[in-house]
Amino acid sequence: MKLTETKISSQTIYDGKILKLTVDEVQLPDGRSAVRECVRHHGGAAVLLVKDGKVALVKQHRYLYGEDIYEIPAGKLEAGEDPAVGAARECEEETGYSAEVEKLLEIYPSPGYTDEVIHIYLAKHARFVGQHADDGEFLTCEFLPLEKVVEMIEKNEIRDAKTVAAIYKYLSIKE
Repeated sequence: MKLTETKISSQTIYDGKILKLTVDEVQLPDGRSAVRECVRHHGGAAVLLVKDGKVALVKQHRYLYGEDIYEIPAGKLEAGEDPAVGAARECEEETGYSAEVEKLLEIYPSPGYTDEVIHIYLAKHARFVGQHADDGEFLTCEFLPLEKVVEMIEKNEIRDAKTVAAIYKYLSIKE
């Protein structure tokens, strides 16, 4: 059975700095039409930095959830930006560590309504150069033992999808 939906038309509702909202009419595989509300996003880059058995996590307030959450360092990509460059930049800005990065995985954080792809990298050969968060970005960086991070995920204390995916992928490849 063919599963492809084909775009018939698209209307831009909002075009901002971080995202674009469209309402698209699509043709379904059975020939009927349907409406898709779409969040268009340039994507993000994230980095897992593990040093001496400890994971670098940033803690910041996330307005939409109304709470401070732990997550791996990450940020949005500019249109056309190389995700590896973005991941290395975010690592240095948020943790203070300059590092080479190696692709770990890509995730679709919410495929029901957004085309966002988060590119997740593993930091290699990290060296401290000094933290310098973006203007208006308030966060702290903490290094927590890997076992503690896994425990926090299991206790539902860390719920950020990119962080959970990165940790479990890392555990699957860790020697």
